[in-house]
Amino acid sequence: QLVESGGGLVQAGGSLRLSCAASGRTFSSRAMAWFRQAPGKEREFVAGIDWTITTYYADSVKGRFTISRDNRKKTVALQMISLKPEDTAVYYCAARVSGIVTTAPTYDYWGQGTQVTVSS
Repeated sequence: QLVESGGGLVQAGGSLRLSCAASGRTFSSRAMAWFRQAPGKEREFVAGIDWTITTYYADSVKGRFTISRDNRKKTVALQMISLKPEDTAVYYCAARVSGIVTTAPTYDYWGQGTQVTVSS
């Protein structure tokens, strides 16, 4: 089970930190990722972190978002700075057994999502 928190309303240029709490005994071996979906758009990959702590980012968020994980606490965080109105979306935490890929259907577990709204 994955549960996201930390979304909200922020002005352009501001920052937010999303958190995803996981349950289960295999968290440390799972690849974890954040996706987002804006109204009328497909769900898109934002950032991912695998079991080796290698990180991956979409070009649109590189240099602004940072993904991290705490295996002891079974959490994954997404620190977002310099937010833009185009970052507005529902953000989802996802997990899969193998490595990081950017295609949503390959992920086995999903959270319920948390809304991020960036005003201009």
